[in-house]
Amino acid sequence: MAGKLSKVALKPVNVAMGFAAGAAAGFLFKEVWKLVAGEDDAPDAGDPDRGWGEILTAAALQGAIFAVVKAAVHRGGAITTQKLTGTWPD
Repeated sequence: MAGKLSKVALKPVNVAMGFAAGAAAGFLFKEVWKLVAGEDDAPDAGDPDRGWGEILTAAALQGAIFAVVKAAVHRGGAITTQKLTGTWPD
């Protein structure tokens, strides 16, 4: 019962952390793109003035940053849950 209760109690925290992680990843991507490409905005896939290489590079970089941030937040949340409850989350 305690495990289910802690899971329910931590659900809103996990949702909030997910939103925060998405915002942080978006900000980080914009900053990295400025450094890599020297432009303020990443190319949009529908922009006819951008080439395939630029579009796919931006998408790959964005995906990599989002995946790393998501994994870091997920792992940090699991470790925090274990410290608070004494059990590793399912």
